[in-house]
Formats: sequence, C-alpha cells, structure tokens
Amino acid sequence: MTYRIEISIDVIIHATEDISKIFQSFEGVLGLREEDFAIDEMEGHYENPIIMLRANIVKKQAQNLMKRILELLPKEQINGLIDEIEERTANSRFHMRMDKQELIKENPRVQEKGAIKLKIHAPIYNKKDTIKTFTEIFQIAD
Repeated sequence: MTYRIEISIDVIIHATEDISKIFQSFEGVLGLREEDFAIDEMEGHYENPIIMLRANIVKKQAQNLMKRILELLPKEQINGLIDEIEERTANSRFHMRMDKQELIKENPRVQEKGAIKLKIHAPIYNKKDTIKTFTEIFQIAD
C-alpha cells in the first residue's frame, strides 16, 4: 500500500563543521540536493555562528527518501523503530533522529542525540490506525 507521506528534516550545523560535506552526504547517501534545503544563519548561546538547514520533502521524493533510509538502516534499527511507534508518534508525525557524523561516513544510523531530526507525516484519521500505518510505511523496503 502506498501512503502520502511528507518528511521534514532539520539539521544543526556548527561553525566547526563543513557544510559542503554535509550537503555531499545528503546528496550521495539520501539523494537530496542542496536546493531541497532552506538555510538559516543564527547565533548560538555564546554568539557562535550556527546554520540551520530545513527541508520539507513531499510526494514521490518523500516516498523515495523513505525507501532509501530504510534500505540503509540496519534491520534491528528498523524493528526498534516499529516497536517504538506509539512513543515516537504525535499528531500523525513519527519523530526520529539520525547521526550526522555517521551520515557523512555514508553509514546512516538512528541515534537519539543525533543532530538530524526527521518528522515523517502520514495522514492518519483514526488514532488506533497509527501503529498499523507506520508499521506498513517502515516495511516498504522489504
């Protein structure tokens, strides 16, 4: 079954990090281009420069991104995400984080303190369908 999904991505980049490496990783590993992201320059608590990348991926591109992420994640991490659907879902949005450094190494991994925040939105009209819907979404790579 195909679901209409949207994926929001937020990434924090500190002054010591190379933004071009991060864009190369997103493109090479996940197929996202620099143009897919909005770039906001901010100032941190200690007046250090911080860049915030934001992307909202929709339609076929979101389907392809989800499939790509699931192909790259280890099976045990996918199973763990499925087991935690109730805890990770609010308002039809599944929340997860990925490790930025592992993405740069072309080895994407889910990590709770990861700097890449993903929100996967699927229209769910009946809350009791949340687990079923997201379980099916996480099994599209099988």
